[in-house]
Amino acid sequence: MRAELLQKELGIFTFQDLLDHFPYRHVDRTKINLIREIDATTEYIQVTGRVTSVGLLGDKRSRRLVAELRDASGTLELVWFQGIHGVQKLVQVGGEFLVYGRVSFFQGSPQLTHPEIEVLQGQVAARPEFLEPVYPTTEKLKVRGLGGRQLGKLTQVLINMLKEKDLPENLPGSLRTYPDPASGEAMTWLSRYEAYRQAHFPTQPGIFRQAIDRLKFEELFMAQLRLGLIKSKRHRSSQGVVFAQVGELFNQFYTHYLPFELTGAQKRVLKEIRRDTGSGRQMNRLLQGDVGSGKTMVALLAMLLAIDNGFQACLMAPTEILARQHYEGISQLLKELSLEVRLLTGSSKSKSRKEVLGLAAGGKLQILIGTHAVLEESVQFQRLGLAIVDEQHRFGVAQRARLWNKAVIPPHVLVMTATPIPRTLAMTAYGDLDYSVMDELPPGRQPISTVHRYEDRRPQVMDFIRHEIGKGRQVYVIFPLIAESETLDYENLEKGYENIKAWFPEPRYWISRVDGRQKQEERDTNMRRFVSGDTQIMVATTVIEVGVNVPNATVMVVESAEKFGLSQLHQLRGRVGRGVEKSFCILLTSPRLGKEARERMSILTETNNGFKIAEKDLEIRGPGDIEGTRQSGILNFKLANIVQDRYWLELARDRVVELLDKDPELVMEENKALKAFLQSQHGKTAWSKIS
Repeated sequence: MRAELLQKELGIFTFQDLLDHFPYRHVDRTKINLIREIDATTEYIQVTGRVTSVGLLGDKRSRRLVAELRDASGTLELVWFQGIHGVQKLVQVGGEFLVYGRVSFFQGSPQLTHPEIEVLQGQVAARPEFLEPVYPTTEKLKVRGLGGRQLGKLTQVLINMLKEKDLPENLPGSLRTYPDPASGEAMTWLSRYEAYRQAHFPTQPGIFRQAIDRLKFEELFMAQLRLGLIKSKRHRSSQGVVFAQVGELFNQFYTHYLPFELTGAQKRVLKEIRRDTGSGRQMNRLLQGDVGSGKTMVALLAMLLAIDNGFQACLMAPTEILARQHYEGISQLLKELSLEVRLLTGSSKSKSRKEVLGLAAGGKLQILIGTHAVLEESVQFQRLGLAIVDEQHRFGVAQRARLWNKAVIPPHVLVMTATPIPRTLAMTAYGDLDYSVMDELPPGRQPISTVHRYEDRRPQVMDFIRHEIGKGRQVYVIFPLIAESETLDYENLEKGYENIKAWFPEPRYWISRVDGRQKQEERDTNMRRFVSGDTQIMVATTVIEVGVNVPNATVMVVESAEKFGLSQLHQLRGRVGRGVEKSFCILLTSPRLGKEARERMSILTETNNGFKIAEKDLEIRGPGDIEGTRQSGILNFKLANIVQDRYWLELARDRVVELLDKDPELVMEENKALKAFLQSQHGKTAWSKIS
């Protein structure tokens, strides 16, 4: 029965699960203090002394038992509000006791409420040899006598049964030392067996830290190694088509039709793509570019590289509007070159669809741009050499794999995302992909000015919008839409829309409205009207976060900005500032802001750097919530936290690189135990992909 409860409540099925259920704090009962050592910083204390008085105070609800304990250095008050009857029998004047509890102060004097108490009667208090663990538990388990302390007793029985051979060392000899984070001096890890013992029952506080660091490092190291093995296997044995030359189309476009000089970051990424596609191995590269860093231009040049080498290219976007936008932008850029560029989406008419399929299969179509429709079975290419996926997190891994099957030798894959992924997260969640970062804005783009305004400044904000529209510009007004409060949010959107209509009456002003309850067709029509400049104001929920490109839009107003996450606000801000005019982002909030929301607003007004913002977002919200990460258990660490344990994560990554450089298959004698450990971790390592 208790076993079932442990499984249900804490997911503890095996001895290993129990070992991996770590205490959240330890109680230090190895030493006995003097009462006079208590000060304002003391949290828990253990003292011995003689009871000099006991009495009941107060009546009914405020009834309490109060005893005074005296040692050679001073006195301490002990208080009980419950179980008074039992305590009265135990605590007698003149009795000697060992007392342990949390310290609080009442009218300036220290007291312990409901302390743990043990009768001494002239004996010396027995002290444990280790710090006592307290484990996370649940209310249901407490009722069944499996509170934090009782779990400790179970774990102690298990630890005492274990021998060194039950927890064999899994780190090779070359990894047994590490540089101390504080001093940099070389330290030796505790053995794995000792680390588990000391993590649960440490003999002193310092050794507990060493044990936990060893186990965190091991956890991060194994995760990095799994990803490293997949990546190294792909680098060594995957097959990829070779783009051997930079040909005529690429050079012609680069010399005559490039609309602006490439940034240093764009040139660097193109070099990386050239290196990957010329290596004879399949490219799998994640390209992170901050909002507006010019990823599309890199994608276009990569497609020209494929075409120059006799291959076809396709670009896949998550929505129809985005696909159409890419199609129109790319067709415009390539209009002087005689290339066949086509669009395929779910709403393509059957006649043009048939034509596109025929051109693709016959090899006459050089570039196909589309939505999920590109993945359908009926879409076949004669020689697909490059597949580009825009806005990565809308496409699953399985969908990417369907692209690979469209060619005998899988095409090179470039995945682009405008959601900056913090470095630590990229190392853990995308460690099996090679990744490039673009962190420069193209020339001519001005940074966006971001301001935070409270609700009572709305009239001034509306006047500013009117002024910008007067200059011929366009404006976004965004409302939050959150699943938990969807009905209320739609009411607010409704009110907000009416409000905007009152400030900007037709026919002088025209407004597009886009929200999730509209039919796709209506949404697209309203969106298109704004894109083509028929309407000056777009009122929308967050459906426009990603990729919409309206260079003439210069103002982004975010209503109830406190309801949005940092990265989401940064994405929204990136919808403006796409032309040469100065752009503005206005964050409107209620004046009653929590500390976290206030912090978010100040970060956004201080910086436009998406990577800094993503790091901050990760700090505030933790890794589990970051959008667009593959939360497939890669990040479910027992002890490690990729925000707080960055030092160990980076050390683990460096050690994995060194190890796989020397022994990519883990066949050397000293790495055999490591390989055996990975193979025993059933279900965690895709060995079919590795060995």
